[in-house]
Amino acid sequence: MPAARLDLRSDPAQLTATLVDIPSVSGTEGPIADAVEAALRALPHLQVQRLGNSVLARTDLGRPTRIMLAGHLDTVPIADNVPSRRDGDILHGCGTTDMKSGDAMLLHLAATLPDPARDLTFVFYECEEIEYDRNGLTRIQAEQPQWLAADLAILAEPTNGNVEAGCQGTLSATVTVRGRRSHSARSWLGDNAIHKTGVVMDRLAAWDARIVDIDGCQYREGLNAVGITGGVAGNVIPDECTVRVNFRFAPDRSPDEAATTLVELFPEFEVTVLDVAAGALPGLSAPAAAEFVVAAGGRAQAKFGWTDVARFAALGIPAVNYGPGDPSLAHTREEHVSMSQIREMTDVLRRFLAG
Repeated sequence: MPAARLDLRSDPAQLTATLVDIPSVSGTEGPIADAVEAALRALPHLQVQRLGNSVLARTDLGRPTRIMLAGHLDTVPIADNVPSRRDGDILHGCGTTDMKSGDAMLLHLAATLPDPARDLTFVFYECEEIEYDRNGLTRIQAEQPQWLAADLAILAEPTNGNVEAGCQGTLSATVTVRGRRSHSARSWLGDNAIHKTGVVMDRLAAWDARIVDIDGCQYREGLNAVGITGGVAGNVIPDECTVRVNFRFAPDRSPDEAATTLVELFPEFEVTVLDVAAGALPGLSAPAAAEFVVAAGGRAQAKFGWTDVARFAALGIPAVNYGPGDPSLAHTREEHVSMSQIREMTDVLRRFLAG
């Protein structure tokens, strides 16, 4: 089947609908990557490279600053919401919010800003919604790291029209409580591990969440039980119970500091870190970042949750999230986006990049 044709100079809201109508669940981005690559290669002012199902493009105009504009091409599995559907100003469909509206915004700017005031790098990458190792940015960083050099990275994740700076770190761990088995008819001979998890739950419920102000952005931490496993049989006092915990920590903590916080909270229990990802400082004191915040209305807020801005921050690049759509709608069957918001945010970015 021939690749879909994308008119990058068309209304970015309509371009969003076209992108939504090309299914691209993680791991199946070939057709949408083909379409994006073909459209970008038709633009003489851009250098274009393909890496797997990620497509990279950039200007080389010798400008004093370079802005990276990034968006992932994949979506979560479709929930009977493709093809797209329009209802007045609202466009419904899988990926409308997360994040084909952001991709459309960036693709439209790639085509319609041949002579920007800043050099631009566009990164449209695969497999963001699944495991870290398959994320297209992982391969780009390993094989073509020069494509990720910039003075500011703007990730078009949904922010509902706001600038969301940096992101929280995230840590998953288990807290294992041990007891002693016995017959449930003689429970006093055992030590019920499930009952003892009450101590864990009480500490989590009483935990005093820090609120940290960094560059005027307030990050609120969260530490919560997200799962519990225990029990042997209906007539056995359990000798082990495991509570799974998720820690969303402010970006002023390192992953090691986050892990230490958890170990110190449960010194008498076995704490095992399953995975951890560092957060990203907002970096709004960097000149390019400060200029963008002004261009976008003068206010930035903390990003709650983890996004790929953390990858850019780890490379020393100030990074913000800025894209159409309400992030609370991401991954839902009801996913939708305002078409007027897509246009308005595209115009904000245009003024910043052209000025």
